[in-house]
Amino acid sequence: MASPAVSDRIWTVPNLLSMLRLVGVPLFLWLILVPQADWWALLVLGFAGLSDWLDGKIARAWNQTSRLGTVLDPLADRLYIFAALLGLVIRDIVPWWLMAILVLRDVLILGALPLLRHFGYGPLPVNFAGKAATLCLLYSFPLLFIAGYASIMADVARIIGWAFALWGTALYWWAGLLYAVQGLRLMAQTRRDERADHTGDLPVTGDSDVERGHDTDQFDPATPAAADGDPGAASEGSDRPSRPDQGRNNP
Repeated sequence: MASPAVSDRIWTVPNLLSMLRLVGVPLFLWLILVPQADWWALLVLGFAGLSDWLDGKIARAWNQTSRLGTVLDPLADRLYIFAALLGLVIRDIVPWWLMAILVLRDVLILGALPLLRHFGYGPLPVNFAGKAATLCLLYSFPLLFIAGYASIMADVARIIGWAFALWGTALYWWAGLLYAVQGLRLMAQTRRDERADHTGDLPVTGDSDVERGHDTDQFDPATPAAADGDPGAASEGSDRPSRPDQGRNNP
C-alpha cells in the first residue's frame, strides 16, 4: 500500500489542530504553576492527547499529510512532555531525574540533526516506538497529578501513572536507539554511493593481461603473494580495499 503524498500545504485541519496544541502549552504551564488549577490543566492535557490522535487520523483519511505537519506534530508532543514534566518537578510530584533522562534523549536527537543534514537527510520520521512512548507518557502525567491528592483513588492513580511513566521512558529511549541505527545506516549508504560514483569516474588503465600479452595463468612478479603462496590471492582477498576517494573530507 502506497504511503500518502506529502504536500506543502499550510492551512489544513491537522495543522490547525497542531497549532492549537502548541498554543495550549504555555496555557497548561500557567494553569499548573500559577493558580494551580490542576483540573483545568488536565483538561488542556486531555485535549492535547485527543488532538494528537485526531490530526493523524484526519491527515490520512483526507489526504492532508503535509511537511509542516510532520514538524508540528512531534514538536507539540515534545513540548507537552517537557511542560508536564516541568510542572510535576516544580510541584514535587515526580523527581528531577525522570525529567533529566527524558530531556537528555531529546538533546542527543537534536544534536544529530546537523550531521544528518550534512549527508542530505532531514529529521527522521517518527517510528512506532516513539509514538507509543509519547502516548504512555501523556497518559502517565494526568495520573501522576491526580496522585498528588490524598485518597484511595490517588493511590491507584500513582501505581498506574508510574507504570505508564516507566514504560514510556524505556520506549522513549528505545525509539531514540532506533533513530540512531537508522541514521547510521543512511549515512553509511550515502558514503558507499559516493565511493561507487567516484570509482566509476576513474579512467580505465590499459594494463589488462590481454593488452600486456600475458597469459592469465602466468605468474606476475609484481603481484604480491598471499601467505599461503598463491600468487594474486592477497589482492583479491585483502581486507583493505582501495580508497579512490582518499583525500576527501568525509566526516
